[in-house]
This record gives sequence, structure tokens and C-alpha cells, in this order.
Amino acid sequence: MGILNIYSDKKVFLTGHTGFKGSWLLTWLHELGANIKGYSLAPENEQDLYNLIDGNSFCKSVIADIRDKQRLQDELTVFQPDFIFHLAAQPLVRPSYQIPTETFEINTLGTAYLLDAVRSLEKPCVVIIITTDKVYENQEWNYAYREIDRLGGYDPYSASKAAAEIVVSSYRKSFFNPDSYNVHQKALASARAGNVIGGGDWAKDRIIPDIVRALQATTSIRVRNPNAVRPWQHVLEPISGYLLLGAKLAIEPIKYATAWNFGPYMADTLTVGEVVNKVIKIWGEGEAEIKQNANAPHEAGLLMLDISKSINELGWKPKWNAKIAIENTIKAYQSYTYQTIIEQINTYQIKDK
Repeated sequence: MGILNIYSDKKVFLTGHTGFKGSWLLTWLHELGANIKGYSLAPENEQDLYNLIDGNSFCKSVIADIRDKQRLQDELTVFQPDFIFHLAAQPLVRPSYQIPTETFEINTLGTAYLLDAVRSLEKPCVVIIITTDKVYENQEWNYAYREIDRLGGYDPYSASKAAAEIVVSSYRKSFFNPDSYNVHQKALASARAGNVIGGGDWAKDRIIPDIVRALQATTSIRVRNPNAVRPWQHVLEPISGYLLLGAKLAIEPIKYATAWNFGPYMADTLTVGEVVNKVIKIWGEGEAEIKQNANAPHEAGLLMLDISKSINELGWKPKWNAKIAIENTIKAYQSYTYQTIIEQINTYQIKDK
């Protein structure tokens, strides 16, 4: 993707840079020659991907809370970025039931605080807010959700991200309206993706990290909902979409200032049970144990994205099917090194589109 060279020597403000997805994006941006400032909480564990890649050497790292409105504005204003990627979030469904108000504060108010800070920038800036596939009002039907479909959310996490999308829409209309771009010079878009897998994700209550921990401990893999259908994709898929979207916005800020879905082809979705079996086969050993709990918090059973808009209008499409995504993910856990991460980024970039 020659277009991604646009990030060379550009200032990129990256929130959530210490997280799983943020660390992958940080690495890719560093490889592209960007000047990066990260804003996030500290990594939670020694084994986190951010520590593996020595993320502090890739950026000016600010360890702070996205809810600290004044600190966020100060760091953003001083840096004067050309691009902003907002990934900072409370990213998990099940914990959102334990900390619902905190989830809304981080995911919804945090987004508003960031966009309010952008208002003070006196230069052109591309802003991409990362949400999730779970922003849609999920009807549990065999239908892929389009960017124009109704937003909603059953659990606090999904609702907080749907609310963040409404915040984005409001700021785009009220302060960063494409019709007035020549006045404000801010291009604002949102990106929706979900069920991302890849080496370096150690979060609790996510299927791949749970599988890997069980396999490493030689214990049975506990599966809550083996029949749940998810649009599994390697982390490099949506990240490539974010980077492409950012580049396109920089070139044509009015045309691309909207919402975008990034996911696999519909035929490439798998059930949780199928994913577990594929991982066991790649690992070479292990066994699954169904542990359904009638009192467990609600989780969506069927959720798929329609990516035709991204394919037809943005020129993005998936490169790795579910089989390759799972294989590369497990390889990265088995050979958990910085070199493996770089090799996968390079392999992904050179693969024919």
C-alpha cells in the first residue's frame, strides 16, 4: 500500500497505544516512519505486547486517563498532530456489567473529551474514532449490518460504543461538518470492527487468550457459547483499514468523513466451537469443555458486518481468511517475539490485495 507512505514524518496522536490493538498499530506506524505520541493507561502485565515490542522506544508515551479532560487537551494541543487514532477504551463486554458507569465514562465521555480537544487545534487534522461491530442494534438475524443501520446496545459496553458513535456524528455535524471543511479543516470518521485476534492479546474473557492460557497450562479449554457466530479477523485487517482510511481522509477529507465497517467476508465467519477446534489442531494438543452458565451476562449470539462499502468506496478488502488468521495468531503466541510481529506486518503488506 504505497498510499500509507503518507504517514512518514507525520505527527500521529494515538490513544490506547499500550493496548493489544494499539500496540500493533503503534508498531506499524513506527515502521511507516511516523512521529507518534501515545496517550493511554500503563500496560497491565509484563507479558503485554507493548512491553514485548518496547513501545516506549517507538513514541513519546503519556501515561494518563482518557477521562482527564484537561490533560488530554494539553497533550493534544502541544503536539499539534496531523492524524489522531482514538483506540483508548474499556474494551470488554463482560467486565462492562461489573463497571457500567466507568465503561460509559471511558468509551462515551472519553470520545467526547477527545473531540472537544480537537476543536482547539488550529491546523488540518484527520481524526479516526475506533468503535466496534457491537454498535448496531443486534436483532440476532442472519443479516450483515450496514453503516446506515440502527445503532444500539444490550450490554453496557455495546451501548457505550453506540453512544460514542452518536457523539462522533454530533461533533461531525456541529463542529467538523464536511460542508465547512475549508473553515475547520478537520476530517472525522469512525471505524467499526470486532472479534479481532492476533498475538499479544492477553485479555480475560476473550476466546483466543483463554484458549492459549489453557493450552499453556495444559488444562481443558472452557467454552461458554460454542454456537456463537463471530466475524473473526486478524488484527492487521482492521488496522490496515484504519491506516488506509486515514490516508484517504488526508487526501479527500470531505468524501471519506463517515462511518466504515471492517470485517471478514460473510462466508468466512466461524462459530466459537469451530475456532477452538482449529486452534487445538494447530497447537497439536488440548481439549475443550463446554461450560455454559444460565446466569452468565447476556452476549450476542450472531453478529456480522456488511463490508461492501469499504470494498467499493474505500478500496479495502480482507487479505487473510479465518484459517490464515488463526494460524498466524497461534504462531505469534508460540513464538512470542518482536521479530514475529514485524514479520507478520511485512507479510501482510506485501500480500497481493
